[in-house]
Amino acid sequence: MIELNKIYVENCLDTMGKMDDDFIDLVITSPPYDNIRDYKGYSFDFENIAKELYRVVKPGGVIVWVVGDAIENKSETLTSFKQALYFKEQCGFNIHDTMIYKKSGMRFPERTRYYQNFEYMFVISKGTPKTIHLISDRENKWAGYTNFSQNSVRKTDGSLVEIKDCKRYKKYGVKINIWEYNNGYGYGTKDKIAYTHPATFPEQLVEDHIISWTNEEDLVYDCFMGSGTTAKISILTNRKYVGSEISEEYVKIANQRISELEAQRGSRLFILKQKEIVRLIEEDEHRQKIEQAEKLMDSKKKWQPNIPIKQSKPQDVILPAAEEIRNAILSVETE
Repeated sequence: MIELNKIYVENCLDTMGKMDDDFIDLVITSPPYDNIRDYKGYSFDFENIAKELYRVVKPGGVIVWVVGDAIENKSETLTSFKQALYFKEQCGFNIHDTMIYKKSGMRFPERTRYYQNFEYMFVISKGTPKTIHLISDRENKWAGYTNFSQNSVRKTDGSLVEIKDCKRYKKYGVKINIWEYNNGYGYGTKDKIAYTHPATFPEQLVEDHIISWTNEEDLVYDCFMGSGTTAKISILTNRKYVGSEISEEYVKIANQRISELEAQRGSRLFILKQKEIVRLIEEDEHRQKIEQAEKLMDSKKKWQPNIPIKQSKPQDVILPAAEEIRNAILSVETE
């Protein structure tokens, strides 16, 4: 029988072997892909792990699989996509979303390709996700405006059909699926001890996924627990957790990070709920403002707020020296 709120010092296949079928609500993990980091010499059996994950994840449960690709023989390995395809074609999962984890830093620069600063976050579901709490904290630039009833959809024959639904944009919209986090020392977590692990999760990344795909008291599993970030954030968001980590050294670090957290269980969730309440209040005030403005207008007219001020983009600004060089080049070309 599996014990909850515990990190097991063992291969994750052994841990999952103790679990009943349809046991886990969410898996969030980053496997030691392509030997990009030295994980104390340990490797993992991806195919058997993927099959076992299908057994232990509940119908409607989700796996967040954070992975990237190494460069071998002057080519990307495409390990990430090979694994995603295996989850879908060999195990029976759905690829619910392909998200990007954009880092503030980048790996060592190369001479032959653009600098890379992202990893994939495959959101993999067993059927349709049973829990979806999409984070809506992106401020809409055109908040309050209507779409002027000009929305359209393209049919299979290529023709456009206009949609007469004239909706107003809300103050806040759902986040896009490219999430950016500071991942350097002191940014991903304030727990300095965590950086003895070679590849730590940013705590905010884990928190955002836990909030998106689970409810309070749900069970979160990390099959490569590492320094214990998934366990820590599960505690702070009032979720249960189970972890597997084959390195006893890393488990000691993880247990040290979470040893004093149980007394704070739910504290981060309280902060998150407060932020959401503030956004809901702002959204309601925004809606009331629109309704009041519309009442003052003729019913046949469409009220619109003031046009947002266009912000100059860096590429729109030409420095004086650059402009002189450009004019000199143009003068030579016209001679």
